[in-house]
Amino acid sequence: MRLPGISKKHIFYELLEKQAQFAVDAAKEFHALVNDFANLPRYATRIKEIESEADHVTHELANRIDATFVTPLDKEDLHALSSELDDVTDCIEACTGRMALYQLTKSRPDLGALVMLLLQITEATREAIKALRTKPNRDNVQDLFIHIHQIENEHDALFRKALADLLNAPDADPIKVIKWKEIYDRIEAAVDKCEDVAHIIESVVVKYA
Repeated sequence: MRLPGISKKHIFYELLEKQAQFAVDAAKEFHALVNDFANLPRYATRIKEIESEADHVTHELANRIDATFVTPLDKEDLHALSSELDDVTDCIEACTGRMALYQLTKSRPDLGALVMLLLQITEATREAIKALRTKPNRDNVQDLFIHIHQIENEHDALFRKALADLLNAPDADPIKVIKWKEIYDRIEAAVDKCEDVAHIIESVVVKYA
């Protein structure tokens, strides 16, 4: 049996963890899409459903933060974490939604590696969010922060190469270049948002040390 007030405190962590899991779920569907491109509309629809579910959790968390006098973390940190996590899922949905809207019929050879790293960084971000429950010290979670930063660096290098290959391809179709550049930019944005979450968690860990 939980002591009075314990469940109220834990609900904030539970909702943040749900947001992080939605980001992972969306990234998994995106990765599956890359390997099953013919069914792009179906995956885009599923990711839109995940994004909608994630929005409900984001709103619930925001309402609870505003309605609670004492929260387990500073309210501005909770709002910041929630906002960045929501942005990750939003960016993924924007990618696949536009891929369907643009009626893309064929993947690109570099897309799989980019989305795999996106999936990996959402999974690492989820683990960092889970660690908040234990009020960790920096040493306990430093490896996670390093891992997230390494993934972001690797993704950034692949992203730059993908853009170079896209923009410098001989006889490239300008319209397709515009479409794919937007997709790449949004994948990169989602990855950057994950690193932003890690930075916020790191500052929270230092603050509560």
